[in-house]
Amino acid sequence: MTDPYFAALDVLTATGAGQQAERNRAAEVAPDFVKLAMSFTYGEILARPGLDLKSRTLAAVAAETAAGAAPERLHDHLRAALHLGWTKAELIEVIIQTAAYAGVPMALKALSDCHELLVERDPNCPTCD
Repeated sequence: MTDPYFAALDVLTATGAGQQAERNRAAEVAPDFVKLAMSFTYGEILARPGLDLKSRTLAAVAAETAAGAAPERLHDHLRAALHLGWTKAELIEVIIQTAAYAGVPMALKALSDCHELLVERDPNCPTCD
């Protein structure tokens, strides 16, 4: 059986995620907690069978939008979704869809918080148009 921490690192690599300053700072204070959090979130939840990672990133975008997540959290999930092949237009539709369940203010907040990411043209990202 794969160690959940190493599975987490594989998931982060697959989504194009790099080092995260917040996680690194937290690891200086509580390295065991950061390893536990990564192992659970990425190594046990996102690495589960039953849904592919691309679909899981779409669910994460919807959940983070509905929860009113901090912009950097939503940015991380949007970048991962783009890296895995979702288009900006599809991600915008998912955010709009959350308005029916989490409220218009949450969808507006997510679109506003992620404005730059959703309108910028990245020449290295073929699905970012």
